Amino acid sequence: MSLVCPIPIHDQLIDCGFAELGYFKIIILGIIQGITELLPISSTAHLRVVPAFLGWQDPGTPFTGAVQLASFFAVMIYFKKEIAQIFFGTLSSIKEKNYSSTDFKLGMGIIIGTIPVGIMGLLLKSTLNSPNSPLRSLYVIGAACIVMGILFIVAEKVCKHGRDFSKLTFKDCIIVGLAQVAALIPGVSRSGSTITAGLFLGLKRETAAAFSFILGVPVIVAAGLKQIHEMYNAGMTAYGWSVLTVGIITASIAAFLAVFGLMKYLESRSTLIFAWYRLSLGFVLILGTYLGWIS
Repeated sequence: MSLVCPIPIHDQLIDCGFAELGYFKIIILGIIQGITELLPISSTAHLRVVPAFLGWQDPGTPFTGAVQLASFFAVMIYFKKEIAQIFFGTLSSIKEKNYSSTDFKLGMGIIIGTIPVGIMGLLLKSTLNSPNSPLRSLYVIGAACIVMGILFIVAEKVCKHGRDFSKLTFKDCIIVGLAQVAALIPGVSRSGSTITAGLFLGLKRETAAAFSFILGVPVIVAAGLKQIHEMYNAGMTAYGWSVLTVGIITASIAAFLAVFGLMKYLESRSTLIFAWYRLSLGFVLILGTYLGWIS
């Protein structure tokens, strides 16, 4: 039975059942979250699927959202130069009223590209945060994995991948930003949907990944802080906070290793390995759920 925080938030109970998993299981899930949040294979899917396979309870959407902050720390460290360039370049452009600069366009594009997923996240809040959300169904996750796997294959086979980070445009920010909305569906993967969008736009694989991670910083921070704020308002216990902290620290270490490994991998290899993995995972989930192997 999942533990629900004792105080409802806007008439919705916040699922804090992850605290019942204890430190060891949370460390395992933190490692999984850190790796799969930045790899284009869906952290939400794995945080739903792995506990199901092991007979553990679902850690829930609040935990998944809060632990995403680990990815923020990893991205800020790994891409500190690129992020600093965009941030300070945007401020400098505003000061100089140079609104045609590349840094200003990217900075504004990232902000505007974040708005759609923010609006949809608020509209779907009650469904996404529900302890028994239909969107966390293994059938939904499996189908999402399959669809994204197919899109990865199409993007790899059909599109040219020649543009690097210096060729990014405001239009790229908007299109890739819109792709984040699809990631509200568990199994789609925020990095998966945005990297795929980048590939369709003709970006180099490593550029698509880097841009995906940087563009995702506002969303990751907003989602993580929102979940933490709601847990605080719901009166989560000190033990719950300690378990969450362990999860975030573990996930941060795993996330940095994941982004380092992925960027090196994409310098000379395609994303097809992730496409085939997603297709395999999707079919296993749907078949396994149908046959009653997992629930």
